[in-house]
Amino acid sequence: MTLAAATVTASGTPGFLSPTGVEIAFLLVGLVTLGAALITVTTRQLVHAALWLVVALGGLAVEYLLLTAEFIAWVQVLIYVGSVVVLLLFGLMLTRAPIGRSPDADSGNRWAALTVAVAAAVALVWVVVDAFRTTWIDLGGPAAGTTEVTGASLFRHWVLPFEALSVLLLAALVGAIVLSRKAKADAGPAVPGKEGVR
Repeated sequence: MTLAAATVTASGTPGFLSPTGVEIAFLLVGLVTLGAALITVTTRQLVHAALWLVVALGGLAVEYLLLTAEFIAWVQVLIYVGSVVVLLLFGLMLTRAPIGRSPDADSGNRWAALTVAVAAAVALVWVVVDAFRTTWIDLGGPAAGTTEVTGASLFRHWVLPFEALSVLLLAALVGAIVLSRKAKADAGPAVPGKEGVR
């Protein structure tokens, strides 16, 4: 395949050698997100790891916006950045985790973790590239990832999996309540006069 054929095929589909401004921005934001993710898993300061996780998840939200998937982008911001990271920071504060460098943050299995991470990344990239090899997103056309389009697709074609997931989450919630009450009942009544002793 020649350079001209790689840039624009005979059918007029776009190529990798003629990037637009959106594609360049996508690549730059992706590099920043990748850097933030690497710092998240390599730093030995827990609070810094949580804050770099905010940057990585925010970068993913920007990537979704660049792909015209605004609904997924705002779900990413609200659920992951707005809830999970805040929960993580509260957990760090309430457990009085060390603020500075923590020797416990390094397990010594860096090479095994790196091997697994590289293998998982290669497998994921291979699957995604193979599945969407000939798929192109028309960034100049009508937005395909708006809340209206996503909602219509979700409740028209994916109603059964959506409801099954709702039942699964409800069962998990009920199971957690049952297990917590059972653990509390197994603990037995508190010894009189020992309530205030720590």
